[in-house]
Amino acid sequence: MKRLRQDRPQGERQAAHPLRAVAVPLLLVIALVAIAVAGWWLKRPATAIAVNCPDPLAGCAFSHRGAPARVRFSMQPLPLEAFELTVTAPQATKISAEFQMVGMDMGFNRYDLRPAGGTFISSVTLPVCVSGRHDWMLYLDLDGTRYALPFSSR
Repeated sequence: MKRLRQDRPQGERQAAHPLRAVAVPLLLVIALVAIAVAGWWLKRPATAIAVNCPDPLAGCAFSHRGAPARVRFSMQPLPLEAFELTVTAPQATKISAEFQMVGMDMGFNRYDLRPAGGTFISSVTLPVCVSGRHDWMLYLDLDGTRYALPFSSR
């Protein structure tokens, strides 16, 4: 005797997998939220120690881990014009610099300064600001400690 196949009515077939209908979109939303949170976490700026630097052309002194340090620009910075950035920090082993504006992402412009006997030097260039702003922030990273030096390109 041959068995007859009994199909479920359509409504029953959908009711058989209600967990899958809810779980897949829920897992997708959770994954997207996790990606967004991870991106925000990685993109957030590291905390920086503020350094008062009224005249970077004359040079500005600050303290790095209890030792004296100094930063100086070779000329008044202008967008897309190279100038020399000099940092004197005898106890530092690695120094990098980047230029940003408050509330505006200026892209990747990180410079690793070359050591030269307690002094670190690099030729650097300010990125272009399409809004015409002149208020810059120099972020210096000395052996993992981050310093923020505001300056103007006028």
